[in-house]
Amino acid sequence: MRLLISVLICCSAAGPLGLTATLVEPPPTVSARPRAAPEPAPPVAARFGWPLAPPPAVTRPFEAPEHTFGPGHRGVDLAGEVGQPVLAAGDGMVVYAGWMVDRNLVSIEHAGGLRTTYEPVAPGVAVGDQVTRGQPIGHLEPGHPGCTAEPPRACLHWGARQRRDYLDPLRLLGFGHVRLKPWR
Repeated sequence: MRLLISVLICCSAAGPLGLTATLVEPPPTVSARPRAAPEPAPPVAARFGWPLAPPPAVTRPFEAPEHTFGPGHRGVDLAGEVGQPVLAAGDGMVVYAGWMVDRNLVSIEHAGGLRTTYEPVAPGVAVGDQVTRGQPIGHLEPGHPGCTAEPPRACLHWGARQRRDYLDPLRLLGFGHVRLKPWR
């Protein structure tokens, strides 16, 4: 196999002074031991699951804000029942569990800077607890603003953030990926 390497040599206000093209032979391969293929990361959908069981209806989808402080819906609302167990969507460490502003919430830090939040949830875990996917972390409480589920039903607001960027948490389940199809 031959590689074509192009190099731009200097330039002036009038344009390039020269261009060279050289065919280069790659170095011969030396076969030592074959390298083992790196272990592929498990698909996101295998690492994360629904925070409510059975899988709930989405009552309000994710709406990304146009800018950091702009309006939007930084998560999804899921229909549930008051008192229903809320589950950790994935393995991680609890970084917040308690009252914030006007509701209880639980926040879990996952590998790679991903954080998921669950509200309104009466916490059943404490800061520093290690949790696993599917483990109960609390119970769903009523009172999420904008919840369209009729009492005694309630809505779980489930959010996801990668460092400072808000994500659609349904993507953690493998939903929301763009698939291109042929256009005729």
